[in-house]
Amino acid sequence: MFLRWLMAAFVAFMLLLMTGTLVPVNSDFRQTPDGIQIFVVSNGVHSDLVLPVREPRTATNWLHKLHDSVVVSKFGLYEYVGFGWGNEGFYLGSYGGQFPGLGTTLRAAFPSPTLLHVDFYKKAPQAGERVVKLLISEAQYRQLSAFVQQSWQPDSAGRPMLLNAAGYTPDDFFVRAKGKYYLLRTCNDWTNRGLRTSGLRAALKAPFAASVLYQARRAAKKPPRQLPAD
Repeated sequence: MFLRWLMAAFVAFMLLLMTGTLVPVNSDFRQTPDGIQIFVVSNGVHSDLVLPVREPRTATNWLHKLHDSVVVSKFGLYEYVGFGWGNEGFYLGSYGGQFPGLGTTLRAAFPSPTLLHVDFYKKAPQAGERVVKLLISEAQYRQLSAFVQQSWQPDSAGRPMLLNAAGYTPDDFFVRAKGKYYLLRTCNDWTNRGLRTSGLRAALKAPFAASVLYQARRAAKKPPRQLPAD
């Protein structure tokens, strides 16, 4: 009897989460003509925010913000950088293209340490099924950049703490992150919160990467806001 009740409660909980995918926040968002180009990118399970490495209108330079001479030297010619927040055990257990073990997956349901995954792109991501391009205002970009920067754990000098020199490829690595990962605060929830708190269209709740992409695609299809006439 208890098992049946538990299963029913779990199904109801999942339905509630998935319903949140369809309910938009900031539904009045419109892209900015000639705005700053950002991307929402997914690998099917996880979602990232991909931003210009250098954005002159807002004087944003992620190489300077990461404050590491090796990073500056290595990625100086790259044009975009992706950020994704997630469970430390799950991230590190995915090295070599492996899927983390059952124990790691189960522990991720409870509050656990986190990392910020930093992934550099030589060129802008190519539009596709799992890549959504958005043009946003300078104010929205500043808010989004602040959200990302506030997600990493700084050292005593205010610099992000690099975990290692390389991640899954030569183009990515991890830094220590703030916050705890658990069932209701996931990697996709982080991406969704970044969009939402920056005034961009987002889901009420985004348990899956598809949830984030669904609302991002809706935002991309809306006609841009009209600039005032001269």
